[in-house]
Amino acid sequence: MLSSDELYMRRALELARWGSGFTYPNPMVGCVVVHEGRIIGEGWHRQYGGPHAEVNAIAAVEDKSLLPKSRVYVTLEPCSHFGKTPPCADLLISSGVEDVVICNTDPNPLVAGQGIKKLFEAGAQVQVGVLEEEGLELNKRFFTFHSQKRPYILLKWAETADAYIAATDYKQEQISGKLAQRVVHMWRSEEQAIMVGSRTALYDNPRLNTRLWAGRSPTRVVIDKNLLLPGHLHLFDRSQPTVIYNYRKQEAGENLDYVQLREQEPLLPQLMQDLHRRNVLSVLVEGGTFLLESLLQANLWDEAIVLKSRHKTLGNGIKAPTGIYSPLLHTQTLGPDQLLHYRNNSFIS
Repeated sequence: MLSSDELYMRRALELARWGSGFTYPNPMVGCVVVHEGRIIGEGWHRQYGGPHAEVNAIAAVEDKSLLPKSRVYVTLEPCSHFGKTPPCADLLISSGVEDVVICNTDPNPLVAGQGIKKLFEAGAQVQVGVLEEEGLELNKRFFTFHSQKRPYILLKWAETADAYIAATDYKQEQISGKLAQRVVHMWRSEEQAIMVGSRTALYDNPRLNTRLWAGRSPTRVVIDKNLLLPGHLHLFDRSQPTVIYNYRKQEAGENLDYVQLREQEPLLPQLMQDLHRRNVLSVLVEGGTFLLESLLQANLWDEAIVLKSRHKTLGNGIKAPTGIYSPLLHTQTLGPDQLLHYRNNSFIS
């Protein structure tokens, strides 16, 4: 049975999830204010640049005189620095809060224990680590970004029942059913960026947006080493932020940036370094086979989602990626497709 602290922290975690897809590059955070066993205020970080969870929760408390006698539950250590908003640790202190329960400490070097230190020095009682594992799972992108110095990498592809990802001539084949297509667009809305290689960009001419789901479209990331992709592709329509990694030019434009990498050095480490510099917390990689297998071989991935058709076959063509040696996390049926979900255990702390 969960303790009362765990129950209230679980509510805070539930609130935090409502910010999914809107808080990048910040983490998802929820906050609950409890007075004598009753929730008197709650809030979450709704979107980047907006008020943090603690601000919204404190604002929701009608009788502020109750705050010094209340316990505040927050899923991540309150910030201690001035960013887009003032420090939340200062807000809690100035509001008279003397009892704070925290799920996770903040790995961001700008915070990293300083928020907790401020609260302690102000005389507050602070408890850390309630439902810690659930908090780490919630903000796995944020924690990976800071611990690995790269985005959280999710690999996704669709393959036929006989394990092909495309026809021999790279002709676009609709492998997944309509339900799976909508789910993919939901995934896109939850990630900060989406990446494809030049061959996928050329033959599939994808939009890489969320037109089948209500949510923000991710930043498009394309690898086009020698800038051979034609300008008429959807990727160049400037409808959403797009980054083209290449060996030929460096140029910034409206919703279209060209980033020149060093040809004599390995590509993937440079790409990860630049994405980290851009504060990109997560990338959904949708193909093609060469890019997916390169990431698998380099062990640069955190999750892999395979949509396997149960009926469609090709007989021959481009084989689906191989090289996932982590155990299957779970499976799910989506109409005519089977979803296979893997997690790379190498980076689980």
